Amino acid sequence: MALSPIKTCVLGVGLAGLTFHVPFVLALPELFTLTAVLERNPETPGGKVHQRFGVTTRIYRTIEEVVNDPEIELVVVGTPNDTHYPLAKAALQAGKHVLVDKPVTETVKEANELAAIANAKGLVLYGYQNRRWDSDHLALKRLLALPSSSPLSLGNLLEFESHYDRYRAGIRASWKDSAGSVYDLGSHLLDQALRLFGRPARITAFIQNIRGVTKPEVDDIFTIYLHYNPGTPFSNQFTALLRSHILSVKSPQLRYAIRGTKGMFTKYGLDTQEEQLKAMPSVSGIFEPDYGQEPESIYGVVENIAEDGVTINRTIWPSDAPGQYIGLFKNLAGAIRNNEELEVKWAETTQVIEMIELAYKSSAEGRTLEVSKL
Repeated sequence: MALSPIKTCVLGVGLAGLTFHVPFVLALPELFTLTAVLERNPETPGGKVHQRFGVTTRIYRTIEEVVNDPEIELVVVGTPNDTHYPLAKAALQAGKHVLVDKPVTETVKEANELAAIANAKGLVLYGYQNRRWDSDHLALKRLLALPSSSPLSLGNLLEFESHYDRYRAGIRASWKDSAGSVYDLGSHLLDQALRLFGRPARITAFIQNIRGVTKPEVDDIFTIYLHYNPGTPFSNQFTALLRSHILSVKSPQLRYAIRGTKGMFTKYGLDTQEEQLKAMPSVSGIFEPDYGQEPESIYGVVENIAEDGVTINRTIWPSDAPGQYIGLFKNLAGAIRNNEELEVKWAETTQVIEMIELAYKSSAEGRTLEVSKL
């Protein structure tokens, strides 16, 4: 017997809601039904969802209306960062499952409190770390999984450099420009690094506002070093370097520069899904053959040292598995309906927030901080 689709309400119809959440809810009618959205000031009778997708759904203006709707089973929080905690808490307390956009909360304390409510009520609480399903990240995981005997193996990694750079001299009419780049972009880079390499021993961060076009305390560039001791995860000392610069004049931007004892991987350009989702006229585009496919011009390059210790062999490393954010939503539905294991565990997203808090502390105090063992 087929289970009924999960009745879903998406909170917020800005970039997150209309680009990263609503399209997938609509694209998977066998798993979800878009029952409602929270849109505080709709400008047309059908609101932004009808404007964008031609779909009619309930429009609520307050969270109270949402949580008091007994039909709604799942609440997707795609609102500004500082509202994630109170909105998610209200939904959980009302007995709703919750998907929370990154960063899931602003503090570890808030994340732990949400986890306690979800656990007590037997609800699914899921962090939206969608960039685990980026095409370039999937290609990187495939490269790092090669056996050491492979001629393309990088060997033991010495330094992992991961970037999310842009050139943006001014500010946008968006709350994101008042949120800070560490919470906005650092949450992606930290999540990917922690999933690949585990918990570091120490952290050093340099966080700044370089443009001076927002409040001084709102950062727009960062460099975060995650320091790993020998044996975790490699026999040698290892550093993960995570960077975002807002005034990076480069096209395509550097994405990865990874140095190992036997080779180096370099990759430029970002996963294509965000731009495709913004532009596609219909959610059916998610199932088109070119969805999530990177152009060959931004495939990565592996360079390996030959046996003579001098010659460098160069190989294109394709991002041949398309990016698929839809995998997150399929897993979410499986967790709610079939008790499947979460591919993004709440403890993992909480650890991202912990590293963000430590990064700000490190930068403010101008020192390297120890990371406690779990």
